[in-house]
Amino acid sequence: HTGALPEDDAHIARALADVATIGILQERAIHRGETIVEQLEGALHSRVLIEQAKGVLAERGQLDMNEAFQRLRAYARSTNIRLSTLAADVINGHADTGALIAAHSTTA
Repeated sequence: HTGALPEDDAHIARALADVATIGILQERAIHRGETIVEQLEGALHSRVLIEQAKGVLAERGQLDMNEAFQRLRAYARSTNIRLSTLAADVINGHADTGALIAAHSTTA
């Protein structure tokens, strides 16, 4: 039939549309939450790598932890390497720690 829906059917249609909207919004919220969790886990992993690399440099170069970080950061900037990538290379023995230790620290 053409024409307006009976009032009861219109109420049911609105209720179903509301439920569908809530479901879509809930799915979006869950997805955003998962994205944030992934980003935080990535940041934490990077931070752990950086802390370990600082320890390696501090021990090998007889540096304090702050100076080790400054040199790590300076080397990453001067060579255009992500800090977490450089840290992983230091930990795995793939980076030239002598060059890192010799890097001049910069204060930002």
